[in-house]
Amino acid sequence: MKLIDREQIAAMNIHYLYYSLEYFLDTQAALGVKTIELWPGAPHFFLDSMTYSDCREIRHKIESRGLTARIITPENCTYQYQFAAQVPEIYEKSFQYFKNGLKAGAELGCKIMAINSGWGYWNEDREEAWKRSANMLARLAEEAKKEGICLAMESLRPQESQLVTTLGNTKRMFDEINHPHLKVMIDTTAMGVAGETLEEWFDVFGEDIIHMHFIDGNPYGHLIWGDGNHDLESWLKVLDQRGYKGYLGQEITDFDYFEKPDSHDMRNMAAYEPFIR
Repeated sequence: MKLIDREQIAAMNIHYLYYSLEYFLDTQAALGVKTIELWPGAPHFFLDSMTYSDCREIRHKIESRGLTARIITPENCTYQYQFAAQVPEIYEKSFQYFKNGLKAGAELGCKIMAINSGWGYWNEDREEAWKRSANMLARLAEEAKKEGICLAMESLRPQESQLVTTLGNTKRMFDEINHPHLKVMIDTTAMGVAGETLEEWFDVFGEDIIHMHFIDGNPYGHLIWGDGNHDLESWLKVLDQRGYKGYLGQEITDFDYFEKPDSHDMRNMAAYEPFIR
């Protein structure tokens, strides 16, 4: 049963950290991938609160291989920048960092920047952290409008944040921001950890879901399809039934995949091939 278009599968470069960007791009082109979700992290791409890599050069490397960058996903878990930063100086530098992510994304031809709520201190009032996050996302939504990009907000696992970690939290933040350039993204790992389903997310958000980090899991882990316990075919059927035309980002982050990442991507694409139109 053919359920998705090839262009919907968006390869990410996080697990190619120890390989060159060119190696990653050559691998995806050889696998028949068409779409890239770029993780603008060193050494592949430099992005901070003051500057970023030459996007003309990076875009040429991508497009000369028959690929297209459609999503940019600035690092926001490992690096010091996050959406609800507590220290005012870091908060403003975080804003400039994500603003630069939007500018770089526009120069690369991306239409989406993936984001989340960030996190507050566990020993502070959650609502204070929530206010900082909402303020940051509202400001970034205005910047996204200027760049012609939509923000796509995902939920996080409870080990990562005490803010947006469930479907209900996502709905609250989405309604509070209420901006046409803030949309929704499903992370299937966070969804699975919360005990939620794709059907529930589509019931609440419908066409406002524009992107997904669509990976296998147990439910934890950001796994290659076949290494977890989710049912790829049944999930793809749900997406087909709901008319989902957005992207399926392959956010493969478990360190087991950092050695010989191309071999794991080969297995991943083999799982998808029977369902590609």
